[in-house]
Amino acid sequence: MRVMLDSHPNISCGPMTRFLVDVVDAVIGKRLPDHLDRFGFPESYWWERVAELFDRIHSDYAARRGRRRWADKTGYYALHIGVLDKLFPDCQVVHVLRDGRDVVASHRQRFGYVAAVKAAGKWPVYVRKARSAGGRLGAGRYHEVRYEELVTDTEATLRKLLEFLGEPWDDAVLDYSSKPHDMLPVYHSYTAARRDQGGERSAVYRSRVGAGQRELDPILRLACRLMATGTLRELNYL
Repeated sequence: MRVMLDSHPNISCGPMTRFLVDVVDAVIGKRLPDHLDRFGFPESYWWERVAELFDRIHSDYAARRGRRRWADKTGYYALHIGVLDKLFPDCQVVHVLRDGRDVVASHRQRFGYVAAVKAAGKWPVYVRKARSAGGRLGAGRYHEVRYEELVTDTEATLRKLLEFLGEPWDDAVLDYSSKPHDMLPVYHSYTAARRDQGGERSAVYRSRVGAGQRELDPILRLACRLMATGTLRELNYL
């Protein structure tokens, strides 16, 4: 999704930042620290300054690439949509939903067994918190994309997404693999290996749909059953 949006001529979706929530916590936390309160500015001032800092980084990066709009793909922010809303009250949130069992399988392959066990518990938490916060934002600011639809019916899914974003359709989003993106080298080798593994030639590979049901061992299946069944059912994955 990140590189698809990053291929649109109006949108810059660069590297993950990860630090936004940490900056908010350091500057404001649950309340404005006494040492900052002595400056005499209201708490709203500090929220505005943090938003300006973050926006400036992305806006400068976007302008350098000839784009007028920026996006940030950092999965951790799914737990902090309320913070995003307070910083950027006009922002739009795109939530990519994926079968939690496939998420666990992906973590097993990329990060190891312990990470996979943790993912079985983290996935429903991330999903529930993001959907709850998205409901408060409303349909004009929160949009869900199913991973399975993105890879099996890519153009139709992206057309709906761009309509939500208020952006015109551009075929470049389908040709994202031929465009330059600021990615770590491991991304290219990783995606190439995934295509080879699935015997696919197109940029969008579909072989990982259903990976959880094919690849998880009994322990990871049990972890998903104990921790994620409710959310899987809610999203009609069961």
